[in-house]
Amino acid sequence: MKAAVAQHNHPYWLDQIAHKPVDAKELPRAVDVLVVGSGYTGLNAAIETARGGRSTLVIDAEEPGFGCSTRNGGQISTSVKPSLGKLTSKFGEKKARAIRSEGEAALAWIGDFIEREGLDCDFKRSGRFHAAHTPGHYEKLARDADRMRADEGIESAVVPRSEQHRELGTDAYFGGVVFPAHCALQPAKLTHELIRLAQSAGVEIIGHCPALSIERGANGFFVSTGKGRIRARDVVIATNGYSGPLNTWLQRRLIPIGSYVICTQELPQNLMDELFPRDRIASDSCKVVYYYRPTPDRKRIIFGGRVSARETDMATATPRLYRDLCRIFPQLDRTELSHAWSGYVAYTFDELAHAGQHEGQYFAAGYCGSGVSMAGYLGMRLGQKVLGLKEGRTAFDDLPFPTRPLYSGTPWFLPAAVSLFRFKDAWQWSRALKNQRGSQNPQPANQQAPRRQT
Repeated sequence: MKAAVAQHNHPYWLDQIAHKPVDAKELPRAVDVLVVGSGYTGLNAAIETARGGRSTLVIDAEEPGFGCSTRNGGQISTSVKPSLGKLTSKFGEKKARAIRSEGEAALAWIGDFIEREGLDCDFKRSGRFHAAHTPGHYEKLARDADRMRADEGIESAVVPRSEQHRELGTDAYFGGVVFPAHCALQPAKLTHELIRLAQSAGVEIIGHCPALSIERGANGFFVSTGKGRIRARDVVIATNGYSGPLNTWLQRRLIPIGSYVICTQELPQNLMDELFPRDRIASDSCKVVYYYRPTPDRKRIIFGGRVSARETDMATATPRLYRDLCRIFPQLDRTELSHAWSGYVAYTFDELAHAGQHEGQYFAAGYCGSGVSMAGYLGMRLGQKVLGLKEGRTAFDDLPFPTRPLYSGTPWFLPAAVSLFRFKDAWQWSRALKNQRGSQNPQPANQQAPRRQT
């Protein structure tokens, strides 16, 4: 295997942006709505409030759109991780169904929104192949798919290992499930289209303007920033994985986790057709998940995941990701890499997104690595909340938002947990492949076998 070095250490997606947005130069003295954070959540909230007649300013500590909204894999799912059964045991069936339905609503909303607004972001209803890294996980995925289809009407198709090559050109997995409603897009294009949409609605956007502190006054808030002090009637915190001490209550409830991504150089078309015959996005059943997909032009592969127990740099992450990519697709051994980058997502202790108000400040965060649709959807709902519209209410609003004793925003417990999960994933996967190779009559993945009945 060749040494893996990427030519560029910035997101591949940014190279596809023709023009950078021009942000405002001066900080106004007062606005109706101040939004902190210029990702999917903040921009969608700002679009709603500006269109509702409120003067709106978006500020960001970096350039507009810097965070994970331009650094993710561009994969769109229903976003809600806990199952209906788990949520029912915790909240009761009615609330559980309401929470799960928000994921379906977010997935439907983003497609409708992109079409309605005419956003140029390579949106496609590609479907997802969710692969099983052991035979036992395949059976579990199949049972879960059956249950979701029966209980929630979520469309899916179970794919046994014998038919796996029609979805993904690898023998590394043991079948999986296709979710045809899941989608893909170019995340940086979406971010920049949202910036354009916001500015056309009258939103001012100022980059390199960190919010330093927030004080509550009689009729709103006073916010100190890197470019001065501003008065705002309403404040929206939309910083997710980049949240810091600006709002310590929120910081104590979010777990920032680095996700690392590589992009290959352009590949031969026949190889892309072999690896991704149906142009699906893909993920797997590992606890420390991998996610990958073709680029919208089907010339490269984007491959991401968690590579180490502790946060690391791309010089360390890149060869590890490359090794894992080649483990799934041996055909890519000696393939060159063009880009490597990372970004922070935000997990929560209950694996649920949360939205609402705390001490008068609006917030939405904690998308747990599945925020492309949910972040924008909850941002839109936040904007409606600021406007006082009943449509802004969501099933996430009144959920308890847990933290842990002694937790202040630095996940000291994460290295041990990730190490354990990575070891367990690797051991399970290695044992499953060894058993497959050692069986007396191994059945290659590209041969036909009776399909699992569903």
